[in-house]
Amino acid sequence: MPRRAAAVPFVLALVTGVLSVAVAVEAHDVRVRRPLRVPNVPGFLTLQCDFHTHTVFSDGKVWPDLRSEEAWREGYDAIAITDHVEYQPHRKDLPTNHERSWEIAAPHGEKLGLIVIRGSEITRKMPPGHLNAIFLSSVCPLETHGWKDALQAARAQGAFIFWNHPGWRGQQKDGVARWYPEHDEILEAGLLHGIEVVNDREYYPEAHAWALEKDLAPLANSDIHDPSNLAWHVHEGDHRPVTLVFAKERTEAGVREALFAKRTVAWSGEMLAGREELLRPLVAAALTIENPKLAIPAGSEAYLRIRNDSDLRLELAGPGPVDDIPIPKSLVIAPNGTSLLEIRVPRKAATGTRRLQLEWKITNVRVTPDEGLPFPMVVDVEVLPAGP
Repeated sequence: MPRRAAAVPFVLALVTGVLSVAVAVEAHDVRVRRPLRVPNVPGFLTLQCDFHTHTVFSDGKVWPDLRSEEAWREGYDAIAITDHVEYQPHRKDLPTNHERSWEIAAPHGEKLGLIVIRGSEITRKMPPGHLNAIFLSSVCPLETHGWKDALQAARAQGAFIFWNHPGWRGQQKDGVARWYPEHDEILEAGLLHGIEVVNDREYYPEAHAWALEKDLAPLANSDIHDPSNLAWHVHEGDHRPVTLVFAKERTEAGVREALFAKRTVAWSGEMLAGREELLRPLVAAALTIENPKLAIPAGSEAYLRIRNDSDLRLELAGPGPVDDIPIPKSLVIAPNGTSLLEIRVPRKAATGTRRLQLEWKITNVRVTPDEGLPFPMVVDVEVLPAGP
């Protein structure tokens, strides 16, 4: 009896421990897809993509199918496997097989509904630096002595070619991107279609300017080598860079068509960068003014309610007073919620209805390296007689 009684607390403790582990595992929801919340825009699906990833088949640290698993869990629609052609630091442990990483990653991606694109990184000194070619049918033809031959071999397969990390300190010691005559040459030859405006956590303003000036698709890619949760705090809401692709359909062909049409926006942290004609409808689709008409007694205030149905945090700079009505000079619209803008009517304001045009600029949505997105809001304010 004494021994059996002593066993009861032990059994209870054991059961409690097992249940605690089960609850912890269930709460963690290990294999769950959690996409970032971004709206579609009129006429297009907004796809979340990463076109620069590495595996153990070049200088990465993970097996290829793990790249597919990570990307699916983090909500991506498409990734490209872009192992180096020339740089094979694991050759003593793994045979050099330029096709193998995609062959392993793609079937797992297909099971998960993730688009996995075959690509490769052409790894040369600056100039021209490193360039990715994606939508390849085979990587092996890119293994050539001359970088021009490698680019021609990629183009022969209909590849989309982009310049990687143009300000990378491994090739530009001061971190400043520079455009060389070689880049003019490949651009004029139709061998350059996009550029990384963001690589990892680095934003290259020069690359953003070149994307606009030279009609290149702006991209934001991770260039991931480590396991994703070692490079980004994914369980705390951190995320790797995202290339938002505005596609007609969620297929590899749809992604390819959109890239060549340059319908992309770069998203890194709390910053978006791209072309105004794409950024404006994206932000407009995310925001709703819940009460665009206000009735405010003179000498009182009301709140404009601005709902943000996205994960985009928007930082606005405003013009100050409009029609003698004070407007805050700054406003942060939080993601996934409704933010308030206070509008206070002076006590001496004339009664009647007036339409206020609030000329905001969203400073962290960059239409050029130096300019935020102009984003006016219109609100009708009926000024009522002052109360007692």
